[in-house]
Amino acid sequence: MPLLNKTTSEASEATSRDFSRLRAALTVFFALDGFVFAGWVVRIPAIKEQTGASASALGLALLGVSAGAVVTMTLTGRLCTRFGSHPVTVVCGVLMPLSVALPPLTHSALALGLVLLLFGAAYGGINVAMNSAAVDLVQALRRPVMPSFHAAFSLGGMIGAGLGGLVAGHLSPTRHLLGLALIGLLVTAVTAPTLLRYEAPKAQAAPDARAAAPRGSGRGTRGLVLVFGLVALCTAYGEGALADWGALHLEQDLDAHPGVAAAGYSCFAFAMTIGRLSGTTLLERLGGTRTVVGGGLLAAAGMLLGALAPSTGAALAGFAITGLGLANIFPVAIERAGALAGPSGVAAASTLGYGGMLLGPPAIGFMADWFSLPVAMTSVAVLAALAACIAWSTGRIPAARGAA
Repeated sequence: MPLLNKTTSEASEATSRDFSRLRAALTVFFALDGFVFAGWVVRIPAIKEQTGASASALGLALLGVSAGAVVTMTLTGRLCTRFGSHPVTVVCGVLMPLSVALPPLTHSALALGLVLLLFGAAYGGINVAMNSAAVDLVQALRRPVMPSFHAAFSLGGMIGAGLGGLVAGHLSPTRHLLGLALIGLLVTAVTAPTLLRYEAPKAQAAPDARAAAPRGSGRGTRGLVLVFGLVALCTAYGEGALADWGALHLEQDLDAHPGVAAAGYSCFAFAMTIGRLSGTTLLERLGGTRTVVGGGLLAAAGMLLGALAPSTGAALAGFAITGLGLANIFPVAIERAGALAGPSGVAAASTLGYGGMLLGPPAIGFMADWFSLPVAMTSVAVLAALAACIAWSTGRIPAARGAA
């Protein structure tokens, strides 16, 4: 019996080490995704000038990223089901850095749009694949660590944007994005062996059969996946709206200095990162439903303050509160969709979620023309409150298997 206990203990320690390595590898891929994407975003003005595209032509070209991502997400879910999420993550981890080097090689809006289709496809693919891999690991660990992966994405984005701003005046877009491609390929080469060495872990048996979330494709399961996708959409809508309109609101409506206005999104992104870093603790203590409901209500209050405040300082505080509130809603929604329906669930919820990010900026623009920009931005508060109501009404968002 002692020998048996020792063998069992050693096996458990080995499994724990394997899970730790997998978690570290996936965290690197999430950070890489944010880093590369942010590096591309900060060079959009320079590439616009290089291609000679008008504002409308550039807008159409940029839709290539969205179109490529949305089209690829469903396909990636099927590939993950067939080949496994780990190999698909690695393949996309090669394709995304390679494709980000292509935009500065174009000299027309049409050519830019075509290469952005490729970049968007790789970006959408890696998001579905690595989220699917993360869902498997979360279910095996039976701990709500999903927000930590998305915190890595946010941190990577902040580093990529900051580094891009520093080198923008010294490096051409071609050299900058080629450098990003080389860094991305190097990071993938170093991290991929760990991911490929292990198969996706299987979820441990839940002590309470009612707590288990069986994966399936029944009508009820598909309906719940769509519900979680709608929750993700409400969150991503706010991210897209603040990214594109936050600075303009501060500068145009509150007469903020351009430098202060530019800090608006930074406040939001920094607060979201902090919120995600503390997400696991929140989920373990409060559970999934209360975390999402509380986050949605907090984000709604913060966005009302950010949109309607009469001073810049109060608006910045509102943006930060919004970031804290929205931080963990998207990760929880994606994790639950994946727990219910595997990679296809992640793909469906991600497609709806990123659709919200695409819907936000143009919807804000139309409403700003009809009413005013501050009024238009209150729609972020409305959708955050809607996400809270959906979470409360479903009451089926456990933080981890076996947690209420």
